[in-house]
Amino acid sequence: MIVARTIPEAREALAGLPRPLGLVPTMGALHEGHLALVRAARDRCASAAASLFVNPTQFGAGEDFNRYPRDEVRDFEIFEKTGVDVVFAPAAAEMYPAGACTTVRVSGPLTEKYEAEARPGHFDGVATVVVKLFDIVRPDLVFFGEKDAQQLALIRRVARDLDLPVEVAGVATVREPDGLAMSSRNAYLTPEERAIAPDLYRALLAGRAAALEPNGTPKDAIVAVATSLVMPDHSFLTDEDRRRELRGDTPPGPPRIHIEYLDIVDADSFEQERELGARSLMIVCGRLGSTRLLDNVSLPPTPGIPTGLRVSGATGADSSLPIAPKGAYPDEDATR
Repeated sequence: MIVARTIPEAREALAGLPRPLGLVPTMGALHEGHLALVRAARDRCASAAASLFVNPTQFGAGEDFNRYPRDEVRDFEIFEKTGVDVVFAPAAAEMYPAGACTTVRVSGPLTEKYEAEARPGHFDGVATVVVKLFDIVRPDLVFFGEKDAQQLALIRRVARDLDLPVEVAGVATVREPDGLAMSSRNAYLTPEERAIAPDLYRALLAGRAAALEPNGTPKDAIVAVATSLVMPDHSFLTDEDRRRELRGDTPPGPPRIHIEYLDIVDADSFEQERELGARSLMIVCGRLGSTRLLDNVSLPPTPGIPTGLRVSGATGADSSLPIAPKGAYPDEDATR
């Protein structure tokens, strides 16, 4: 495996690799979700590249840039074990030299609400760094997790609008055995918060079940999620969870996860939906302590199409991962 620190080094290392070339952009702090992206790249491509760059332009004032988990040595070891051919790991000054003043900005519903509203400027930073990585690496395919659904939709929009010759492939969310979507920021959770965090996914499943009822509506799904968070379904509790409650260790009362937003949107345009359709997506952001938890489920799942769930167990995640149809946008893209 080659580690390239500069743009010329990266281009030289990548030039001779067999095609097609897959790219997995990361900010490090690798977990099984990242490895699922690498496996997808290895499955579909002759060569695999990854980037390791904590991008400062996608962090706003007061966000966690300085404390974002970093362990470069560990990440390099994992990339090498999983078969990555080249890792591009630049310094911030390499990506944003003095005097740089160009930004990629996407307008419209994708950058008006939800994560865009909660983190002003975040998606400008994402779009800018992604376009730079596409130009430096020149991948044929690029792989992103479906957990960050709004980011995935944004990158597909950028690729289409700028006629970038790359296929943007979404890879199903990888979850802990208790359902919590894997994220580098889960490391911020205290043990008590970590025990509560899976309630968010359980609530989404309750919302999906309500949506699949005869004549189920988006409102029914939203109410089911909110109700589930107020009164968590104890059928999911482990024996240790129940013993903790009997000891009084679990605080009763109002929702333990604060919902920043909860909505049903079109998965491509991120416009709010009043009726359930083929690409309906329930999205949620819950704050638990200082940690923001993002998750989503499709509503309703299309028959025969994976629902976006991959659970990591003792043997690791399933390597036969679903990906988006060919092209920067799926054929069903509602924004066309």
